[in-house]
Amino acid sequence: MPFLSGANPARPTAAAAEETMAQVLAEVRRLELAPGRLVTDVLTGGFRSTFRGGGVEFSDVREYVEGDDPRAVDWNVTARLGRPFVKRFVEERERTLVFVLDLGAAMAGGFGAWSLRQLASRVLACLASMAIENHDRVGFVTGASPAPRLVLPKKGAGHVLRVLRDAIERPLLPGRTDLGGLLATVAGRLRRRAIVFVLSDFGGTEPIASLASCARRHDVVAVRLLAHELRSPPPAMLRTLDAATGQVATLDFRAPAVRAAWQRRVQEWLLLRADEFGRAGVDRLDLEVPAQPDLDAIARPLARFFRRRALREGQR
Repeated sequence: MPFLSGANPARPTAAAAEETMAQVLAEVRRLELAPGRLVTDVLTGGFRSTFRGGGVEFSDVREYVEGDDPRAVDWNVTARLGRPFVKRFVEERERTLVFVLDLGAAMAGGFGAWSLRQLASRVLACLASMAIENHDRVGFVTGASPAPRLVLPKKGAGHVLRVLRDAIERPLLPGRTDLGGLLATVAGRLRRRAIVFVLSDFGGTEPIASLASCARRHDVVAVRLLAHELRSPPPAMLRTLDAATGQVATLDFRAPAVRAAWQRRVQEWLLLRADEFGRAGVDRLDLEVPAQPDLDAIARPLARFFRRRALREGQR
């Protein structure tokens, strides 16, 4: 999909639009301090109950009782103490999160409160706050093939904040991001199963390489970032720009036929990508840029997504 080109009078342009991690975190902290503590309580609790650890780990041993699985017998302890003992395991709670961030040119577009890049920064800040609260490992992949930027997953607030700074302050790249190449990096370099959040507008119509293969090894969530004007373009004469080819076209969105054709094309594209996500076994979260700055536009869809996943997992 092309994005609409032009200045949004509600948002500064060029260098004035560049953000720092401190600015983004200040917004998220205001959300955390709001009544109900949506991030630290509701979202973090929902995230913790939805995404579980990657397996089980040894805890201790106890004496064998009738009905225990003989395969769980610890023969070394049994031989040493002269009576049977079995191993006990607990679910591993530590999660590994990996953020795959699209920094293509189209992420600068948008006529809403934020650009798609700014929306992605706020989503990452919310998820990073949850990761710090839960003591999760966090990794990061962005850039362009054949040498994408890869930050291996680690724990600790300092590491998570460095990842967030990298995500917020790295410059955008020309053209369209090769998401397939970034996902291939995740699948090839990360051996431990991870929760992979892919933040992108998922522009274009060509299939995303490595999507299905990455989803077979990891829990992949496509966070689809939608510009405000996709569903309701402003009624004006506007330019559209294809981020991949640089092709520019002028469209008159005052004409009902043009608006109808635009909305029909957008809907076809959304359904095409949704079908691709479904066939690849990838979960999807759609986030639309609001008309006015409002982090509830991120937090509430995230909370609904966590509830939906938790319900689905409970029915398995």
